[in-house]
Amino acid sequence: MTLGVSDHRTAAQVRAHLDAQGDAMIADLEKFVNVESPSLERECLDRSAHFLADLMTRVLGSPPTLIESDRGPHVHWKGSADTKVLIVGHHDTVFPLGTVARRPFTREGNTGRGPGIFDMKAGIVQAIYGVAAVKEWYHTEILITADEEVGSHASRALLEERALATGAVLVLEPSADGGALKIARKGTGTFNVTITGRASHAGLEPEKGINALVELAAQVPRIAAIARPEVGTTVTPTVAKAGTADNVVPDLATIAVDVRCVIPEEKDRLEGEMSRLTATLAGARVEVSGGMNRPPMHESMTKELFAIAEKVAGEYGIGDLRGVAVGGGSDGNLTAAVGVRTLDGLGAVGAGAHAETEHVRLDLMPERAALVAGLVQAIVNG
Repeated sequence: MTLGVSDHRTAAQVRAHLDAQGDAMIADLEKFVNVESPSLERECLDRSAHFLADLMTRVLGSPPTLIESDRGPHVHWKGSADTKVLIVGHHDTVFPLGTVARRPFTREGNTGRGPGIFDMKAGIVQAIYGVAAVKEWYHTEILITADEEVGSHASRALLEERALATGAVLVLEPSADGGALKIARKGTGTFNVTITGRASHAGLEPEKGINALVELAAQVPRIAAIARPEVGTTVTPTVAKAGTADNVVPDLATIAVDVRCVIPEEKDRLEGEMSRLTATLAGARVEVSGGMNRPPMHESMTKELFAIAEKVAGEYGIGDLRGVAVGGGSDGNLTAAVGVRTLDGLGAVGAGAHAETEHVRLDLMPERAALVAGLVQAIVNG
């Protein structure tokens, strides 16, 4: 298949065309899932980016640009005219190297399984086919980044630049339950707390040590108390480490803290409260690094595109769409924060993101491709 759509297609024509492409989408998805792409494995990300480049060239008819970064290649495809819509995804996954060898792509009826299939390789494949199905491809950009799962630090500036240049962003993160779109997201961040004490022999002279683990235990309830669940702010200590041997007073302890908020003003409060943590043990030292990375994505930035999506769903026979607020962050947080209308959750229908139970509805790939195609048509022609 090569890009050759030059005439306007009706919703019925686009839907029929994409329904006929279902088997091709699944075949490409199987290959894509089996190209392993952990966030921290540069060689894997290189292979994944080149796979995507070949797929885009074949389906869309022209090659993308591979944009190198410290984290890996971002894949940027652009139509042939002034672009009005940016489609955003990521090809890195959370699964460690070797996962594909243990559990590659499998299909059971209409269910597909494999690492990264739901978050978000199926969404990328179906979107590429969706863009290729309409003549409005020439006003469309696709940007698939290499580092979303590790914070988008190497792609944030590029995402913001292309979002501002186009004026509308469609994010291919997987859907919420039952295919719902994501119309609001919490802001997200991570703090790292490091406690420094003094080592000593735990049996001979424990009194000469300063126990970093004991200090850490005192800090955990203080950290957890910073949460304000009544306004949607969560503060969750997650990964803690301390000690080198069972007969040594630990001189170092660390803890990672996941923070999320709905209200933008909570960012300053969270960062202030964390920065004011002080030691309870004489001689211990508490250091805090990190902070909020993604600001909240508010419904005010998604309502316009969601209304368009509802209309498109009716025209394409998709049925009623739901929009939900979720706690997780995405690159949609970044594009909405720079004032660009954004709609998220346009990827695959399924469940189990970041888990071995991850799966997608293969039979719904053409329908979701049609939703992306219809949104592109509506935005470009609007």
